[in-house]
Amino acid sequence: MSVLKDKNVLLGISAGIAAYKSAFLVRLLIKAGANVKVVMTPAAKEFVTPLTLSTLSKNEVFSGFTQEEENEVWNNHVELGLWTDFFILAPATANTLSKMASGNSDNFLLATYLSAKCPVFFAPAMDLDMYKHPSTKKSFETLKSFGNIMIPAGTGELASGLKGEGRMAEPEEIVEFLEDHFTKNLPLKNKKILITAGPTYEAIDPVRFIGNHSSGKMGFELAKKAAALGADVILISGPTNLELEDKQVKLVPVVSTQDMFEAVHKHFETVDVAIAAAAVSDYTPKTTATEKIKKAEEHLSLELTKTKDILLSMGEKKSHQKLIGFALETNNEMENARGKLEQKNLDFIVLNSLQDKGAGFKGDTNKVTLVFKDSEKQFELKSKTEVAADILHEIIHLLDA
Repeated sequence: MSVLKDKNVLLGISAGIAAYKSAFLVRLLIKAGANVKVVMTPAAKEFVTPLTLSTLSKNEVFSGFTQEEENEVWNNHVELGLWTDFFILAPATANTLSKMASGNSDNFLLATYLSAKCPVFFAPAMDLDMYKHPSTKKSFETLKSFGNIMIPAGTGELASGLKGEGRMAEPEEIVEFLEDHFTKNLPLKNKKILITAGPTYEAIDPVRFIGNHSSGKMGFELAKKAAALGADVILISGPTNLELEDKQVKLVPVVSTQDMFEAVHKHFETVDVAIAAAAVSDYTPKTTATEKIKKAEEHLSLELTKTKDILLSMGEKKSHQKLIGFALETNNEMENARGKLEQKNLDFIVLNSLQDKGAGFKGDTNKVTLVFKDSEKQFELKSKTEVAADILHEIIHLLDA
């Protein structure tokens, strides 16, 4: 999941040959999950059509103060400037940059820029001599002094046939620049978090197993939220039907408790935080049949042995890590949770009870109490997405303490 997901992005396009790249930029921003609106200078429409950009962005494209079809309808540049989370001008020509620097407002794009209350990025695009001209350099410096952020131009073959600096950054480079900018100040940037999720399955024979009803949703929501806050996440998950595509999340699929134990301890020493959200099987068959057990006798007896306690083993090896556990209880909830908190050397434990409607396995909601050594924080029933945010908020406080 990209840090750009659900961001409102305003793309400004000025009249340069590099405007053809703007269509690809719109597509990449949409693919990253952003909401995109486009504003163009009137002359930019000679290089790329509003129809193309409207189709790709799924939004109306703005280029004038009134609708071309109905001149009495005013396009509100102030409203548009307030709507956006950030404004990016790509391509930003020498002409447009000069007007931005001087406060000239002779078109809708420039009026919107002057109304914007958000971060503004600009990606210069012009020929070599124009790029090096003192007036252009002055525009760059003036705009940066305003707090605008320059996306450096590349070096290569230019429209004139010359080779040199001035080529607009490629759309992929622009998106990467934006993602890097917005992640560098996130609270979990440069933190590594290990999360376990889902059930574990203990084989009885090649087709049967002992398991539980865990869907893995809580662990996956924690992984998504942690990644959105800048963390590099290792998600070790038992069998689930869930999918997660995020370059900041490394998904490690496992099946049994032993598999999860080994995967956890492969990574545990290198992480800053470990969150044990998996519903690990407490017992496993003493022996596993190599062939399917036939239905013959009225009764079938299985001898079970305890599985390794993954959370306890992490607590015993814990040094610098913050360690968070989960406790799903049906009775004596607080007493049992506090017992686990102390026994397993946890920083806090997330308690939820099957007695609470909407909590527990499979559902999209949960009702939790965060139990610390000397205090408790109780929350109302929330979506698992919101619960993940609450848990990570407390983890950020722990890391800052």
